[in-house]
Amino acid sequence: MKIILLGAPGAGKGTVAKLLTEHDGSVQISTGDILRAAVREGSDLGKEAKAYMDRGDLVPDALIMKMMEVRLQGEDCGRGFILDGFPRTIPQAEDLQVLLAKLGHRLDFVVNLEVPRDVIMDRLTTRRTCANPDCQEIYNVKSNPPTADGKCRKCGTDVIQRADETEEAIGNRLKTYQDKTAPLIAYYEKAGLLKNFLSLNSRETVENVKLDLKGA
Repeated sequence: MKIILLGAPGAGKGTVAKLLTEHDGSVQISTGDILRAAVREGSDLGKEAKAYMDRGDLVPDALIMKMMEVRLQGEDCGRGFILDGFPRTIPQAEDLQVLLAKLGHRLDFVVNLEVPRDVIMDRLTTRRTCANPDCQEIYNVKSNPPTADGKCRKCGTDVIQRADETEEAIGNRLKTYQDKTAPLIAYYEKAGLLKNFLSLNSRETVENVKLDLKGA
């Protein structure tokens, strides 16, 4: 499969993407993963990105697209890819369209995960993350809690609530999403690529996406 996953923070993009990779071996790709890998490997693009990040600046779209071009040519993309949370803006979507055409890729469709605001707030305010940067396992105090003393069940490190997952911070993130990223829904709808999925249960959502893939 070759798809893009859209959705507000807390819509479940990461979980849905992970489950979809198990379907046919497609690889999950996010800009965060690409940036971290490039910096860690010390590639020329990684060094350039690190300079921006060290200054606290956003990595320019042009540099992100160069990294995306390298990533999409990776051998593991041969079976397909799932773009998790990318693109985020109309200019990125336009640049991505040009890049995919250049590489000979054709999107199956764009998945838009729809989740009510109250559900998102509940998901994110109850989410906890392993503080170990090499682990970062995700937990939920209601549905998937860490150990009784607040430790990660994988590596034993303390589990924390991220600063951007307080109620106030989530409200700000949702506003940013509506202002900058939500217009992509109209962009891909106009292109005839958008498919909307209610995402209250990740496994059910994945099954519905798989059904649509059969008809794509």
